[in-house]
Order: sequence, then structure tokens, then C-alpha cells
Amino acid sequence: MNRKGFTLIELLIVSVIMGLLVSIAIQRFANTKEKTYLATMKADLRNLITAEVVYSTDSLSYTTLIGPGGLDYRVTTGNTGPSIALTGDGFTAQIGNTNTTKTCAIFMGTTALPPAVDEGVPVCR
Repeated sequence: MNRKGFTLIELLIVSVIMGLLVSIAIQRFANTKEKTYLATMKADLRNLITAEVVYSTDSLSYTTLIGPGGLDYRVTTGNTGPSIALTGDGFTAQIGNTNTTKTCAIFMGTTALPPAVDEGVPVCR
């Protein structure tokens, strides 16, 4: 007898292998998305530093106001905040994203906002 085709065992083995490969790919894709959200939050904080420096050059002080009369600044879609707090010699800012529970922080001056420890360098946790 000459039969052509695959046996049930062969099809099951291929299905299991494909399932493992798909689960690995989904996990890597999720990690890539998370890194993208963190990168947009860090970029927004760097842009905030620039906007604050421009504002302080004109008015000799920092501000928490965004929009007319304050900072010319917009966040990336999906990012929430920033929450800006003035300190004695600068400011602190924190930003989040609707797609992740992690937040990023940055500061100017001597008052650090954890997890940021270096002035002007955004850090996420």
C-alpha cells in the first residue's frame, strides 16, 4: 500500500513546535512595545528640560504652567503628565504612559526625584 500524507503524531509535533515559537515571539514583541513607551517618556522629559530652559532664559525662573503664558510643550500621544514641581533652585518632573505602569522622572537643580539621580538625565522604573 502506498499512502501519502502526514500522520497524526507528525501534525501534533509540528503544532507544539509552532506554539512554542509563537509564545516566544509574543513575549519579545511585548518587551519591544514596553521599550518604545519608555523611550517616548524619556524623549518627552528631555523636551521638557529644553522648554524649561528656554522659558527660564526669558523670565529668569522655571514654571509649572504648560500652554499660553507658560511652556511651549506637548507630550507624545499616550503619555500622561508631566507633573512638574518647583524646587529652590530648579524643578522636578515625572511622566507616565497609559500603556504601562512604569514612570520616568527627571530633575534640574540639586533636588533629585527618584529614580533620577543625575541632573537632566531621565530615568524610568
